[in-house]
Amino acid sequence: MAKVLYIDYQRCTGCRTCEQVCAVKHDGVLNPIRSRIKIMKWEAEGLYVPISCQQCQDAPCMNVCPVKAISRNEELGRVEVNYDVCIGCRSCVVVCPFGAMSFNPIDRQVFKCDLCDGDPQCVRFCDVGAIQYINAEEVALDKKRHAAERLSMAGKDSVALLAQM
Repeated sequence: MAKVLYIDYQRCTGCRTCEQVCAVKHDGVLNPIRSRIKIMKWEAEGLYVPISCQQCQDAPCMNVCPVKAISRNEELGRVEVNYDVCIGCRSCVVVCPFGAMSFNPIDRQVFKCDLCDGDPQCVRFCDVGAIQYINAEEVALDKKRHAAERLSMAGKDSVALLAQM
C-alpha cells in the first residue's frame, strides 16, 4: 500500500522546522534553500503552506525528462532522480505543477523530495502534525470527512439564515 505525504496547511504554524531538518538530512547544512520541502507564506490570509513533491502517478517531470533520468520506484512508492544520468536541463522544474522540483546552482543538479527512504524527517519533527506520512487511501477518507464537515456547517448556516427570515 503506497504511502504519501499528507499536508494539512491549516495546522502549519510556519516554524520552518521541516525545511531545516530536510536540509540537514540531505546536505548536512542548516540552509532552507537546500530543503526538499518549502513553506510558502500567504500574507493576506495568514497561512503557511508546506509544498513538497506529490510523487505523481503520471509524473510530468518524469514524462518530460529528455534522458529518462527520472523514474518511478514502485517498491518505495516514489519518483526518483538518477543523478548519474541527469543533465541538469531543468525541464522537470518547469513542468512540475506543484513547484516541488528545484535546482541547486551550487551542485548544478535538480532535487526533490525522496521521502527520506520511507522515514520522512519533516513528519518526524513537525510538532503540530501538519505533515503526516500515511496510506494514500487515508488521505481520500480524511478529505471526504473534512468536506462532509464543511457541508454540514454550511447546511446549519443556511437553516439559521432561513430561521431569521
